[in-house]
Amino acid sequence: MKLISWNIDSLNAALTSDSNRALLSRDVLQTILNLNPDIIAIQETKLSAKGPTQKHLEILADLFKDYMVVWRSSEEPARKGYAGTMFLYKHDLEPKVTFPEIEAPSPMDAEGRMITLEFDDFYVTQVYTPNAGNALKRLADRQIWDQQYAAYLASLDQDKIVLATGDFNVAHHEIDLAHPENNHHSAGFTDEERAGFTQLLAHGFTDTFRHLHGDVTGAYTWWAQRVKTSKINNSGWRIDYWLVSNRAVDRVIQSEIIDSGTRQDHTPILLEIDI
Repeated sequence: MKLISWNIDSLNAALTSDSNRALLSRDVLQTILNLNPDIIAIQETKLSAKGPTQKHLEILADLFKDYMVVWRSSEEPARKGYAGTMFLYKHDLEPKVTFPEIEAPSPMDAEGRMITLEFDDFYVTQVYTPNAGNALKRLADRQIWDQQYAAYLASLDQDKIVLATGDFNVAHHEIDLAHPENNHHSAGFTDEERAGFTQLLAHGFTDTFRHLHGDVTGAYTWWAQRVKTSKINNSGWRIDYWLVSNRAVDRVIQSEIIDSGTRQDHTPILLEIDI
């Protein structure tokens, strides 16, 4: 099975805008399509509470002819057009779809951050982890989220093998970002967030990229849009992951970062596994 995950940073813009960034986003969608994955996980769709419009669905149906679509959007009391997740999966797959809530601090559970696909022998679940925010205003709530999310994944793992992906909004180790020395008090690299990710892995999960590639440096999945030279200089962060249950790690064939060309922000990540 081949699976791809991508934080798209606005599905509407990627599908309907004519901006240069949108054209780059559509190039990335074509790259994903050319890889012919069985499952595609998309984060930060930024759709309305009603989800994709008819126009969005028509464009998706044209682009991804062989795929079914499920989604979850942010809804009250959360902000409108915020966060949101989506799965596309091949028509021959027949998962049970759930939209988990983990008793996170309000309104995180209403922000459309998680979708889980259940198959006979395994789960595929995606997450768009809350950012700790400017001045770390949301760090305390983020720590609770991390604890609750780890408990949720562990509960799935008690039942079946888990493949967990998404934008986890944390660079785990110093080699996971270009300038660790300047970012120990930045959202995504605080001691608290890194410890939360360590605890998540301790519940029985493996970071597949590190498992296969070891301590390779300069491997990132996100480059700041606001810094024009961030990608040119490869001044990035690795904050998007494919995790698997420890007992399934020997089944992992590939865990790769997909080249998204000159487009800054997130790039897709791929997992191939004999499941």
